[in-house]
Amino acid sequence: MDKCLLTLKQGDAGKVKLISAGRCATVRLYEMGLNIGASLRVVKNDVGPVIVSLGGNKVAVGRGLAEKIELEM
Repeated sequence: MDKCLLTLKQGDAGKVKLISAGRCATVRLYEMGLNIGASLRVVKNDVGPVIVSLGGNKVAVGRGLAEKIELEM
């Protein structure tokens, strides 16, 4: 089952399957550690940026970019 990062709730986890953003945004996400195959867990997704735990670090992703990140559950 595949879902967009923006639709996940706090505590949900998954692996990044696809990033359908522009080249600059994709490079920025890769530099933050959000690359294909990366495992993450949602820490906060209510108002403002989506905060995910990624390799022991917390990363904030804007809602627009979060909408372009597809995860496999």
